[in-house]
Amino acid sequence: MAQMSDQATRAQAMLYSPEMLEIQAETHHRLLRETDFSSLENMTRAQLAEHIRQFANGVLQEHDMTLPVRTLEQLVEAVVNEVRGYGPLEVLLSEDGISEIMVNGPDQVMIERSGKLMEAPIRFADGEHIMRIIEKIIAPLGRRLDEAVPMVDARLPDGSRVNAIIPPLAVGGPYVTIRKFSADPLTDEDLIRFGTMSTQMRDFLRLCVEGKLNIIVSGGTGSGKTTTLNVLSSFIPRGERIITIEDAAELQLQQDHVLSLESRPPNLEGTGEITIRDLVRNALRMRPDRIIVGEVRGGEALDMLQAMNTGHEGSLSTAHTNGPRDCLARLETMVLMAGTELPSHAIRQQISGAVDLIVHQDRMRDGSRKITYITEVQRMEGEEIITQDLFTLKHHGVDDDGRLIVEHRPMGVQPLFVDKLAAEGVQLPPDMFIAAQEPVRQRRSFF
Repeated sequence: MAQMSDQATRAQAMLYSPEMLEIQAETHHRLLRETDFSSLENMTRAQLAEHIRQFANGVLQEHDMTLPVRTLEQLVEAVVNEVRGYGPLEVLLSEDGISEIMVNGPDQVMIERSGKLMEAPIRFADGEHIMRIIEKIIAPLGRRLDEAVPMVDARLPDGSRVNAIIPPLAVGGPYVTIRKFSADPLTDEDLIRFGTMSTQMRDFLRLCVEGKLNIIVSGGTGSGKTTTLNVLSSFIPRGERIITIEDAAELQLQQDHVLSLESRPPNLEGTGEITIRDLVRNALRMRPDRIIVGEVRGGEALDMLQAMNTGHEGSLSTAHTNGPRDCLARLETMVLMAGTELPSHAIRQQISGAVDLIVHQDRMRDGSRKITYITEVQRMEGEEIITQDLFTLKHHGVDDDGRLIVEHRPMGVQPLFVDKLAAEGVQLPPDMFIAAQEPVRQRRSFF
């Protein structure tokens, strides 16, 4: 669905006025009360729309209201979405340009489009209306959401991630956050076109993946870590046995031999939970050539580091951090969360021996996503892990449209893992780390 025009946006806003929301709710209520549910299930979408139109006309007549044909059709479509889809969210879920949907209560729905936050022209009737939509999302998954369990993570059939939190934890709630899943995954060429990385960086990272380096993609929430991880995963040679481990399956690998594992939350009785750490341990028994963990956020970091140090080279993962150095500190903290009594020196030795490269990504102030550092993890010296930046992002100001003018620059330093790559038959070109003479103006990234 293309981005809505201003006229369509105004019409959509009218549809979600308090008066029209009342008409929608009454039409929906009468439809469910006076129609057998099995009959609704057996109708085509066109038949259902015609059936709803009859109820809508009856309700409008009782309220002594007349609507333009276009508004009536929007009203009918909104009720169809209540029956067959996710209510007011359906129009946002179907728009390709929207990457995130944030329901901040009945009266405010925010979206992220082209990297910028803006208010959407939709509303919910009340908190109960939001709860009905949440129930439609989680019911097929056997999940619950109530005062005893007031938070839930789920995903839509297309893979989009959904988080919901309700009162009493959500003061003005319920709150819903949806990170949309792209049916057509971005490629390395897309990231170059958006300015997320340079061609030079792409070629370097491809060789690093082919050479089985262990890579962590770090960054904040919404910085594009999973997208970059997906692109890095696409560089893995076909024929290797790859096991992916995620909370919600998002990676879209195109290789022939991919096994996807997904963690499982506790059931209604509070038992049966399968954690990321459980899956990492099990993956080691599945003869993997590569292990890809969607995100390390706890004790599984220890198992991941041990796997990297014991013959499972080429592993990839992401971590929430503020920079490459912070990534190392966070990994150390996550290892401690595994309940081990290892001293800091031993943990840092594990990290320095396991992780070869950190790719750090940030969401910039103009809404774009950029890889800001590619950093080599070199060795331990005393109690510190020594790192070396190989590529950085240099700022050249802001253009007339408020977009950042930036340039990805190599630091002119050859990494110490050249010999490790050579052992895998991968040779780095001698000009790989030579900076271009002229600054390159990068385009805005919209993923």
